[in-house]
Amino acid sequence: MEDFGRMTMKEFQTALSSSSPTPGGGSAAAIALGNAAALTCMVCDLTTSKEKWKEGWDVAERIQNIAIPILLDSIQLANEDAIAFEEVMNSWKLPKNDEKEKNERKLKIEEATLNAALKPLETALKASEILELLPELAENGNSNAITDVAVAALLAHTASSGALYNVRINLLDLDKPDLIKKVDEINNKIKINLERTIEIVESKL
Repeated sequence: MEDFGRMTMKEFQTALSSSSPTPGGGSAAAIALGNAAALTCMVCDLTTSKEKWKEGWDVAERIQNIAIPILLDSIQLANEDAIAFEEVMNSWKLPKNDEKEKNERKLKIEEATLNAALKPLETALKASEILELLPELAENGNSNAITDVAVAALLAHTASSGALYNVRINLLDLDKPDLIKKVDEINNKIKINLERTIEIVESKL
C-alpha cells in the first residue's frame, strides 16, 4: 500500500474516490484530524507571534505542544487504518477446508476486525483531545483567527465522529461492551466541546 504522506492532495483524493475500499472513511477521518491539528497550530502561532495577544501566549504554547504531535501522527493513522482494513479483507480469504483451518480463519478474522476498530478509535481519541483544547484557544487566542478555530473544531468533530462510525461497524460482530461504552463517552464529549467552542466563536463575531 502506498504511503498517503507521499501522495499529493489530488492523488489522495483520487485514491479516495476510487472503487478500492482503501483509503476509506477511516483514513479520511485521520486526514481531517491532521487538518484540525494544523489549523490549531496556526492559530497558536498567530497568537504567540503578536505582542497584542501576550495574555494568551501561555495558553497557545501549551495547546500547540499538544497539537503538534497529533498533527505529525495523523498521516500514520490514515495509513494504519487502511492497512487494518486490508488485513480484515485478507483474513476472510483464508482457507477453510477443514475444522482446523476454519478455527484459525475465525480467529484471524476476529483479531483483524478488532484491530480495525482500534485504529479509528485512536483517531477519535486524538480528535477529541484537540477539540477539548479549542474552547480555551477560542477564548484566549488571536481573535482575528477566531473563524479558524471554528473550522478546526468542526474538522476535529468530523474526524472523531467519523472515526467512531468505523469503530462501531467493526464491533458489530464482536462482544466488546467496554469499547461500545468508550464510543458513547467520546461522542458525548466531542458534542459538548464543539458546542462550547462554537458558542465562544459566535460571541466574538
